[in-house]
Amino acid sequence: MQLNNFSLDFFSLTGKVAMVTGGNTGLGQGYAVALAKAGADLFIVTHGNNWDETRGLIEQEGRRVEFFQADLSNREILKDVAAACVSAYGRIDILVNNAGTIRRAPLLEYTPEDWDAVMELNLNSLYFLSQEVAKVMVEQKSGKIINVASMLSFQGGKFVPPYTASKHGVAGVTKAFANELAQYGVQINAIAPGYVETANTAPILEDQVRKAEITSRIPAGRWATPADLMGVVVFLASRASDYMNGHILAVDGGWLAR
Repeated sequence: MQLNNFSLDFFSLTGKVAMVTGGNTGLGQGYAVALAKAGADLFIVTHGNNWDETRGLIEQEGRRVEFFQADLSNREILKDVAAACVSAYGRIDILVNNAGTIRRAPLLEYTPEDWDAVMELNLNSLYFLSQEVAKVMVEQKSGKIINVASMLSFQGGKFVPPYTASKHGVAGVTKAFANELAQYGVQINAIAPGYVETANTAPILEDQVRKAEITSRIPAGRWATPADLMGVVVFLASRASDYMNGHILAVDGGWLAR
């Protein structure tokens, strides 16, 4: 590419279709709204069915949005999710694998049931849905898969052993998919958010001692909000990141640098 061929249009998602899992609240809602602001139409997969707020935020950007209610931990439904998006829009250009869960307990007290529930949603559903969507993207010879990793893709954490294992797995799956799909014009990368103020982190935010301990380690001196992650998802979904593949991009206020 010649340098004078680059323009800010490389960040435009006009005409693109983006699927976002868990896209109705928190970080997922932020990702969905960011993609809409950049020009994409949305297909949002969500466990709940109260999506009026998200619909309003996207439609006020002049973009179309469709919702698909599903429990992604049920593997049998994942083919239906991909097929429904193709049926609605005719294509899938972007997949943001945001849906996830976390269950906290001391390691020696952690139950097999909690382990299985976290791994099934955070890692297994991400893998199998990505596999189905990748089939569409390979046929198109283009596409962007954006996984949501974590600081615990790099570290061990405490009281969340399956979450840590699943997010290490997300990083590995990101690299494995990238190695095989780059030849088809499909890029797979991951966002690793730092500590973000969401429903998942509410128990930590309510613990003033733990919150202060974490905040003191963040060079930026504050926790992120979903708005802090909006720019990076647009970058990874756009033409601007076409030569970026298999990367885990930390957006952490400097947490990993400490």
